[in-house]
Amino acid sequence: MANASSFNGVPHHIAIVMDGNGRWAKRRLMPRIAGHRQGVESLRRCIRACVKRGVRVLTVFAFSSENWNRPPDEVSGLMELLAKALAREVPELRKGGIQLHFVGDRGSLSEGLRQGLARAEAETADNGRMVLNVCFNYGGRWDIAQAAARLAERGEPITEGALDRAMALSHVPDPDLLIRTGGEQRISNFLLWQCAYSELHFTERLWPDFDEAALDEALAAYAARERRFGQTSEQLVRQAAG
Repeated sequence: MANASSFNGVPHHIAIVMDGNGRWAKRRLMPRIAGHRQGVESLRRCIRACVKRGVRVLTVFAFSSENWNRPPDEVSGLMELLAKALAREVPELRKGGIQLHFVGDRGSLSEGLRQGLARAEAETADNGRMVLNVCFNYGGRWDIAQAAARLAERGEPITEGALDRAMALSHVPDPDLLIRTGGEQRISNFLLWQCAYSELHFTERLWPDFDEAALDEALAAYAARERRFGQTSEQLVRQAAG
């Protein structure tokens, strides 16, 4: 889906690679799962801040398809953390007007967890203040492949527009701004199709330390950029002038 226009310099859609939970915990001589728990607190804070600033869509990378290769105790801890977060956070999200979507391959998840995800989506389906997409067991290459497979199964020509409509995030516009915390400067198989024209912002802050000030820093950097989508600056000026 095409990018939506920003309102007063605020991105319509922000995507975040929430990196650095394990390193945050390691620096404090704590188990990695403690960093992930703190990461949930940071996400809660970020959701409130985005709503306050008028962001309409927030998409976060919670668990990649490659994360299954992590130590088994960390993976099981993350699954348990997700289950607990569903029970605790969904009532608050529903009350706050947040529409929740889980994006990714659910085939590897337990039946109980799959039911929990579907229930959380159903309970928040009528909310319209902001859309929160949680990418869990997600990969950008998987997304493109599943979209192509879906079109092939239906016998539809594989065109750019058809692929766009078959993507896992076809219910929202493409991200205007992609933020990655933790100091790495790559997108790590996240929203490869959707971020074709996204502005990129990298920060050294580890995800548990990402606060409102860090978000505002990213928003200020975004607002200072000129988004041309292949056009020239002069064309944009003429369009703005009507």
